[in-house]
Amino acid sequence: MDVGDTLKREVRALWADGTGLALGAVATTWGLLIGTRMILPVVLPSIQETFDLSLTVAGLLVTILWLGGAIGQLPGGMLADKYDERTLMATSAVVVGVALVAFVFAPSAVVLFGAAAVWGLAHSLYPIARITLLSNLYPDRLGSALGVTMATGDVGQTALPPLGAVLAGAIAWQAGLGFVIPLLVAFGVLILMFVPKTSSPDDDNGSGRSLEGVRAVVPALSTPSMGFITLILFLYIFIWQSFTAFYPTYLITVKGIQPAIASALFGLFFAVGVVVKPIAGGAYDRIGIRGSLVGVLAAPVGGFFLLPFVDELWALALITALVSTMLGSGAITQSYLAESFPEELRGTGLGVVRTVTATVGAGGPLVFGAIGDYGYFDEGYWALAAIMAVIVLLTLAMPTTSAARN
Repeated sequence: MDVGDTLKREVRALWADGTGLALGAVATTWGLLIGTRMILPVVLPSIQETFDLSLTVAGLLVTILWLGGAIGQLPGGMLADKYDERTLMATSAVVVGVALVAFVFAPSAVVLFGAAAVWGLAHSLYPIARITLLSNLYPDRLGSALGVTMATGDVGQTALPPLGAVLAGAIAWQAGLGFVIPLLVAFGVLILMFVPKTSSPDDDNGSGRSLEGVRAVVPALSTPSMGFITLILFLYIFIWQSFTAFYPTYLITVKGIQPAIASALFGLFFAVGVVVKPIAGGAYDRIGIRGSLVGVLAAPVGGFFLLPFVDELWALALITALVSTMLGSGAITQSYLAESFPEELRGTGLGVVRTVTATVGAGGPLVFGAIGDYGYFDEGYWALAAIMAVIVLLTLAMPTTSAARN
């Protein structure tokens, strides 16, 4: 099947019902939010120098950002069940912009870490509201809609880190992050303009924002398939956050790559995801979770294992591309989760799973930073390869009985 024809067909279908502007606003803002978060690893060496941070403490800074984004996902999901998703998404974009003002002008490490926590909490309002909105707009093409949205996120992650690196090198690391602040505010406004209102406080009995809403999703959470997907998500998040937090630093300090080239390789990691994610989402729609998830996670096992052995730029680019196929897993796992909960409790269910997995997985940068401080970066990547292999085996062993596709 021709990849170009597949992508064109999916884009036409997603635009067909007049929802294209809403999808564009949601996806572009997501690209800004997640792309901004990926500027942090690129400027992290400069932040280390400014505040005299070790690799371990720098990893803690990234962990706090991710932890804030994890803790807020449950209340964010509950709010998405009860209130208008577009308001939550717009609020997320604007408050992240405000937090970045405090981050780039932080006079001390304490303020820096506090701003990172607020940044993460504000970011956490967006992901689940985005999923529940798209599940309403595209009930028959959720995998494709999420794939396109996540691919747009990868456009942001591809373009913004290198741009941030250029500005950081030419001016200061603060400029490398600060340039996105007005963009976040502007796109927060565009969401209010183009995204339709899909829910209101009168649409349900309030279960989504109460503890009863959490208790109501327990039966779905207690199934064997949900146990497998939760463990898979935790391990994947641990790997992804560990890798993205320190890959530019690893390339610069261990491989001897120039910062600009390291940021370009980091951008390549996300650039491949622009193509992989829509294809992965479409594959989930057609063949289910097992085949599609194994298909995107097999190559990173080899990529992580081989990374310490290569030094040539072309080989590092090839390894980066191999590892980046794992980015397609988001469109698959999030679609599977969204289809595993009743519509009225979808946000709460997603919030419970994402909060639990992301909170535990947020420790990855701290652990990986400590490994780097002790001089075991290479061994750390071999450990990531082993964990990814475990994820592939867990996917193959998933029970076939579930409310979602298998």
